[in-house]
Amino acid sequence: MGLFSKIKEGLKKTRDKMSSSVESMLRSFTSIDEELFEELEELLVMGDVGVPTAEHICDTLRKKVKEKGVTDPEDIYGMLRETVAEMLRGGEKLQISTKPSVILVIGVNGVGKTTTIGKIASRLKGEGKKVVLGAADTFRAAAVEQLEVWAQRSGAELVKQPEGSDPASVVYDAVAAAKARGADVVICDTAGRLHNKKNLMDELSKIGRVIDRELPDADKEVLLVLDATTGQNAVNQAREFQNAAGITGIVLTKLDGTARGGVVLAIRENLGIPVKFIGVGEKVDDLQPFDADEFAEALFARENQE
Repeated sequence: MGLFSKIKEGLKKTRDKMSSSVESMLRSFTSIDEELFEELEELLVMGDVGVPTAEHICDTLRKKVKEKGVTDPEDIYGMLRETVAEMLRGGEKLQISTKPSVILVIGVNGVGKTTTIGKIASRLKGEGKKVVLGAADTFRAAAVEQLEVWAQRSGAELVKQPEGSDPASVVYDAVAAAKARGADVVICDTAGRLHNKKNLMDELSKIGRVIDRELPDADKEVLLVLDATTGQNAVNQAREFQNAAGITGIVLTKLDGTARGGVVLAIRENLGIPVKFIGVGEKVDDLQPFDADEFAEALFARENQE
């Protein structure tokens, strides 16, 4: 299966719920009027795009229709795809040019955080990079063992301490190991429980300080893993974590299992955080680097399009 086909297949549920409804609605209109935009906004909100984002999209489309003198309602479908791509573009690539660079991965339990780390490690190893994993989720039972399995699978080196150890101490060890062993990237797992509690946010801040102190000039990505099936709750989670950890990118998992893929737009529009990866399946290569144009193309693809 080609890359576009994989992403298209992964977005099938969202496309069936939102994009197909939009296409059918546009076909039912003979002219472009305010009622059309109101219906479009409603369908976008139902697709978990969120009210402010749906309003923004419709305002943009109104301007484009006026500027281009568009009169056929069906032309709006292509314009919608272009608008979505424009909104999502920028900042998608990982910034990891220093040696070592750091990727700090955060998120609540159950979103697929540790699996995401394993898949990113596999991808980077496949690009010829030397990767060190830091098992700093020391509170969740079996989190270290789970990461150990991924380390073996991907060929990355693992730095760990006993369960219950200070997470910042594990990060310190992982950074030291990465420097000593000439690694290209160090990826650190973090605790994911109690995302709305002060102690976890303080812990993430402490880890951030350790990294800044030990690698002040290194490229640092702070990736928040979100479960797409949670819809608008994912936006709230992102807002809370952004305040504590200075998120640089989002990894959106389980897109293939939900019709709520529109939440990508809500996160980007409301918080200004780029999406770096999307998960469209269980396999290692089902975690794909995010491409705004490809995503928009797949989201608004017609069924015969490959």
